Amino acid sequence: MKQLLEKLTEDLFKPYSMDEFIANKLKAAKCVLNSEGKWDCPGDINLSDLGLRKIPVQFGEVGGGFFCSHNKLTSLQGAPSKVGVDFRCNHNKLTSLEGSPKFVGRSFYCSNNNLTSLQGAPSKVSGGFDCSYNKLTSLEGSPESVGGSFYCSNNNLTSLQGAPSKVSGVFDCSYNNLTSLQGAPSKVSGNFYCSYNKLTSLQGAPSEVSGNFHCTNNKLTSLQGAPSKVSGVFYCSNNTASVAELKKTLKMKDLLEKLSSKC
Repeated sequence: MKQLLEKLTEDLFKPYSMDEFIANKLKAAKCVLNSEGKWDCPGDINLSDLGLRKIPVQFGEVGGGFFCSHNKLTSLQGAPSKVGVDFRCNHNKLTSLEGSPKFVGRSFYCSNNNLTSLQGAPSKVSGGFDCSYNKLTSLEGSPESVGGSFYCSNNNLTSLQGAPSKVSGVFDCSYNNLTSLQGAPSKVSGNFYCSYNKLTSLQGAPSEVSGNFHCTNNKLTSLQGAPSKVSGVFYCSNNTASVAELKKTLKMKDLLEKLSSKC
């Protein structure tokens, strides 16, 4: 009996190898090996917080979400080609999105990496797209259309060229080195943030913003180029020109009424 208990205890606390751990995950998720030697999975696959330096197996299609955040990944080689819900590769050491899924059913998160380019990103995302907190100097390679919000704040952007032409939620390009808004979407369905940049004018801004418009903490000397329609509040405090001077450059009465009392 004692030997049996010792054996059971030994088996119970025997450490799994990473290969065994991944194999058990694939089995639990009911994944099957397809004819190309890649794993197709009907539901979610969660490989986050495992200390991974690479995606351990080749995935084909994942019906749910695919999560590989908070690892040490330097490449997305092995990622699925199609993800039914969210794809999360944030908080890694990625410098490129090559190998990303071609189709993502909802949102794509690649923030907090070392990305210098968005080449390889899906061409269309039905939900949001978050590439904030990287080392991007350009938005070339961004999805052409984003069904939710688009976040590219806290990068090294000097231009918005390459940004999605359509954003159905928030657009946030704050905390960059922008000197122009040329390349911004023509219409934003949520709030628009371009605060904490080096803007001297609003030329290139969306023509219509369905939420609030934030252009505080820049070097604005004029509000020329401002959207023709802002459904929310217009914030423009802490710029080079005084608030009174900025207001004089805004000719549209409807937009003047939208200016924040703090602007």
